[in-house]
Amino acid sequence: MQSLFERGPSIRTRLVLSLAIAGSLLFLDYRLNTMQPVRSFMTSLVAPIQYIAVLPEALLDRLVYLSTTRTALREENYRLQQELLELEMAMQRLNFLENENDRLRQLLGSDVRQASRRMVAEVVAVATDPFSHQLVINKGSGNGVYYGQPVLDNRGIVGQIISVGRNTARVLLISDQSHAILLRAERNDIRVLAKGTGDLELLELLYIPHSTELIEGDILLSSGLGGIYPEGYPVAMVDSVSRNEDRPYARVLVRPFAELDRVRTLLLLWPANATEEPVFDDEVPDVD
Repeated sequence: MQSLFERGPSIRTRLVLSLAIAGSLLFLDYRLNTMQPVRSFMTSLVAPIQYIAVLPEALLDRLVYLSTTRTALREENYRLQQELLELEMAMQRLNFLENENDRLRQLLGSDVRQASRRMVAEVVAVATDPFSHQLVINKGSGNGVYYGQPVLDNRGIVGQIISVGRNTARVLLISDQSHAILLRAERNDIRVLAKGTGDLELLELLYIPHSTELIEGDILLSSGLGGIYPEGYPVAMVDSVSRNEDRPYARVLVRPFAELDRVRTLLLLWPANATEEPVFDDEVPDVD
């Protein structure tokens, strides 16, 4: 009768046998690379397990990266928006300075007689009364400004000084209904009187006979008569001539060259016969 539990090789024998087989396999793999197919198969077999094992860590790293990247992009977007805003403001300022420089260059290069002295002034206020066309400038008696002084811009005559303070002065525009100026036509030297209409874009010539030789497009210059405006400065261009025989005179409307509705930089003139002298800001003495 055979025993139910037969004894096999001893543990020592099995150990020696295993070591011998392992050594043989290592030798054969080292010399002949016989285990490469087995390693490839085992690698393919355990690859899904390795992927599943590192999947949580990879997902966590991806979420952290996306969160960090999104925050960084938001911060960079905000920074770029701020820089764009600053650049736009700087561009506006640059355009403003370029336009101002062009206006000043045109103003100082306008047709001003060499015998006249001049000074640039800035408009600081506009009269709120709709029936009074007046401006306030930042030059006054401390700068040699005087009552009745002519005021121009880079296009033509704007008006005259009607009130003078220490540091400011008030300008009456040629479009004001209380203002009148003597002109002459550049083409044929016809002398006319232009009066303000209360419209910044139109003046009216008074007492013009129906037989006048004025036509649309005629340029009108200051005549030098009246003792306010020097002769030869551009003032207006004839816009329309209406000859209605039912009226005693023709109705002639002229359009000022000066942009009275948007004037900001002005030129003060001291004609050659003016007794006052311009005093520039760096020459004005300090007042205690």
